[in-house]
Amino acid sequence: MKGERRLRTLLLFLLLVLFWGTAFAAIKLGLHYCPPLLFAGLRSLLGGVVLVPVAFVRDGVPDLRRNWPVFGVLALLNVVLFFGLQTYAVLLLPSGSAALLVYLQPMLVGLLAWPLLGERLSVGGVVGLLFGFAGIAVVGAGSLLGELRGLSPAGVALGAASALAWASGTVYFKMVQESVSTLWSVAVQFVVGGMLLTAAGSLVEGWGGVSWGAVLFWGYLLYAALVGVSLAWIIWFSLVRAGEASRVSAYIFAVPLTAVAVGVVFLGEPFGPGLLVGAALVVAGIYLVNRSGRVAA
Repeated sequence: MKGERRLRTLLLFLLLVLFWGTAFAAIKLGLHYCPPLLFAGLRSLLGGVVLVPVAFVRDGVPDLRRNWPVFGVLALLNVVLFFGLQTYAVLLLPSGSAALLVYLQPMLVGLLAWPLLGERLSVGGVVGLLFGFAGIAVVGAGSLLGELRGLSPAGVALGAASALAWASGTVYFKMVQESVSTLWSVAVQFVVGGMLLTAAGSLVEGWGGVSWGAVLFWGYLLYAALVGVSLAWIIWFSLVRAGEASRVSAYIFAVPLTAVAVGVVFLGEPFGPGLLVGAALVVAGIYLVNRSGRVAA
């Protein structure tokens, strides 16, 4: 019985890493058929709508009146800013490079959690931060010097900014998590944030740039929404309920590694020495930050 549970947990871990890691390629390909804000909005909205009935079944009816301010801030940070900036980063960069930048998030959470939550990083965590930022410096230098074809400096900045937005949303949720349902907070932030992004895309980009009749557009959108958002988060909650939250964090480094591999193998994305060194430093940094943990200040 214990062996079956371990196998199930391992399979869920592999699926979670696979879903989140391959979502970057789906976004990259989907942007050939849809402007970035609209793609980010539709992806968020569809993914959130699927999570709503799951939240009803597991956590009952939410107290929307009391929790709207919390849901609103989470939607702004984790969806409007994070998904919006992330999608533009994927547009301007190879999908694997964008993933490396986005997954600066664990390191930025470590920095923000120290003054805001009193969670002081251990020595290993500090070393991990230094590794991570060194990796981003290498990737950024490669884009500025033209070593890596397709690495736009603006894309690097947008990817790092999306990581900061996500980290801010994560720390904010840690500050308010006792007052809200975790599952409802995720479902509502995706729905509300998706509506806001879609509205912004309607005004700024217009619907004329969407290839509604393209089968591939729907395939990439549904994969990014239903697999990269809905199914991935359902798996995440299953692992957390099984007491595996710490392991999810510890092995999150495999997501950008998967995204880089998928981009190189299936999309023909560049993989020069700068990206190789930068990827190694970022992955090592994520691993060290999450494995070292934090201690109360």
